[in-house]
Amino acid sequence: MARKAERCAWVPGPLIVGAGPSGLAVAACLRNKGVPCLILERSNCIASLWQLKTYNRLCLHLPKNLCELPLMPFPENFPEYPSKQQFISYLEAYAKKFDILPMFNRTVVSAEYDNGLGLWRVKAVGGGAKEEMEYVCRWLVVATGENTEAVMPEMDGIRDFNGLIMHTSSYKSGETFRDKKVLVVGCGNSGMEVCLDLCNHNALPSLVVRDSVHILPREMLGQSTFRLSMFLLRWLPMRMVDRLLLMFSRAILGDTALFGLRRPLLGPLELKSLTGKTPVLDIGTLAKIKSGEIKMYYPGIVAVLPTELSVGKSLFSCSDETSDDFDAIILATGYKSNVPYWLKERDFSENNINGWKGEHGLYAVGFSRKGLSGASIDARNVAQDIEKCWKLS
Repeated sequence: MARKAERCAWVPGPLIVGAGPSGLAVAACLRNKGVPCLILERSNCIASLWQLKTYNRLCLHLPKNLCELPLMPFPENFPEYPSKQQFISYLEAYAKKFDILPMFNRTVVSAEYDNGLGLWRVKAVGGGAKEEMEYVCRWLVVATGENTEAVMPEMDGIRDFNGLIMHTSSYKSGETFRDKKVLVVGCGNSGMEVCLDLCNHNALPSLVVRDSVHILPREMLGQSTFRLSMFLLRWLPMRMVDRLLLMFSRAILGDTALFGLRRPLLGPLELKSLTGKTPVLDIGTLAKIKSGEIKMYYPGIVAVLPTELSVGKSLFSCSDETSDDFDAIILATGYKSNVPYWLKERDFSENNINGWKGEHGLYAVGFSRKGLSGASIDARNVAQDIEKCWKLS
């Protein structure tokens, strides 16, 4: 039986769900316009995904000027691709500069527009007593991002695996796996980078290719691939830019299909715009694959079955039915949004979550499939739109 809200509070300005980069960006833009706001964050810190669920060697994959939040650039002494800790310190300084004080340990469990009142009712659970609180507001900003909940795939026999199984959200360093045989499932940016980290710590990684994937060099022609793409898109249609990127990529990286990394039929930019699937920016993993330091399994797994040879299990490949034993399995299988579970709004479904403005004062920041730069654009748009209503109220 659902617990009744013990308390109810009126929020005069927008209520923002999520204190990650998207939530901080829209809060800063609102504060800059003199509009007060309230942020609810389910974790105990800002940018919890970055602070609690990322590996140690993580760096921004794009240049810093493409990842800065509105109204505050990165420090000049930061490198072109800031590290995880540098990015976290930037976000903490950002929150301090704009006096952003989220309410931590507040998990939103439902949000629904009350047609009778013409207001949003947002219920959250948290605090020391884990009590339920209801917030009533005119504007609701969803800023939880696209990467909230870890995706845990089903594989036959995986529940009986005797070794260690973890999602990349729990992975920190390859030091834990030194001299161990590790199977990494998923060849996106996280899977490829975890494999590289494992190699650098003398582990023995194998990579399961679950799908076709675009692998691009992080830099082309002396500049970042992303920046080059954005420049070319000013003058050329997307499909032509995709053809140029793939031509440059093949010249630099070679034919990735020779190593089991088949490219999708759609080009990298077109695929990103239609599905949100991000191309992998190579930072050295492909060289390890070419040298054989990372063993490849493709196109996927049939089953994980018992073996008497080691603490682990045997992996069976779909392609040739070869098998091997592993001490650990790391699932680089990505994340999904949790918004559809608590937001009672049909226009904000899991399949239609990429616009920044909905109905009845509903907004979204960070769902444009354009990374941190897209979140910054969303934040400015949301703050500007709310400011107009605020001045009239």
